[in-house]
Amino acid sequence: MKKSNIPIIKHIPDFLDYCEVEKGLADKTQRNYQRYLQKFVIWIKKTKKDALLPHELTSEDIWAYRLYLSRYKGENGRPLKRITQNYYLIALRALLSYFTAKDIVAPPSDKIVLPKDARTEKAVKFLTLDQIEKLLMAPNISIPQGLRDRAILEALFSTGLRIAELEALNKEQFTNIKDKKDLELGVIGKGGHPRTVYFSDRALSWIKKYLETRKDKEKALFINYRVKKDTESRLTSRSIERIVKKYAVLAGIPIFTTPHTLRHSMATDLLNQGVDLRTIQEFLGHRSITSTQIYTHVTNKRLRDVHRKFHSGRDLKE
Repeated sequence: MKKSNIPIIKHIPDFLDYCEVEKGLADKTQRNYQRYLQKFVIWIKKTKKDALLPHELTSEDIWAYRLYLSRYKGENGRPLKRITQNYYLIALRALLSYFTAKDIVAPPSDKIVLPKDARTEKAVKFLTLDQIEKLLMAPNISIPQGLRDRAILEALFSTGLRIAELEALNKEQFTNIKDKKDLELGVIGKGGHPRTVYFSDRALSWIKKYLETRKDKEKALFINYRVKKDTESRLTSRSIERIVKKYAVLAGIPIFTTPHTLRHSMATDLLNQGVDLRTIQEFLGHRSITSTQIYTHVTNKRLRDVHRKFHSGRDLKE
């Protein structure tokens, strides 16, 4: 381990490159790290610690930063939610892990302990099946863009794909699906880990209809029809987010709807049908069952309802 003579804040660009090249994190994750670490940079400058080196960061500094986050108020005068504070701390913890990976002396990442109850503030947002149906029916399928958008929405709900996984799909992966009723497809998931996703017959049928309108030689499955020639036509994650938001408004469903909402909705629907959490873990590509346990809001309610309906104790006399 060596002591670095470069200030912490000047290590951040190298850390973000490390996230991309060595960790293989999605672009959105990298952007989130950059955004959350910007708050740490603001705090460092506010406390006149611009020249603070990695090995000079103390437990007292970390505690002072935590206090800063807990007392911080935005332009609306509201404090940061506990779960939001966690995001800032997770980003800093990732930076400390980077120092360890690069043999740079710094406090270990486990010096940042996250509150155990903060996760409970994060409610899983999902759509009912009626709302899903309204969303899927919203695109104008008489035009190519509408067929593309319908295929995107169907694919998201059918597979539980993350937005970066959907963005990375290529047309050649679907060239031989003419007579198939469903499709198992390998994708590269979060952190560069491969997983299998399953396209339903319904989702595949819309992808087939969309591909029938494609006469181009573009590699990407989902393309942007508005880009200029000789430029990358692949739809970006941001464009996909806008598409989902557009149809959420048109369908008159909750405005919080995002591609990830469809992922939550797919998992919630499967759980409502009786699928166990371990299987859902495989469908979603979670490396740990802990990540999947955010859906216990469904299983807990279902278990309670089953208990009330079938447990014989309700009929016993006192």
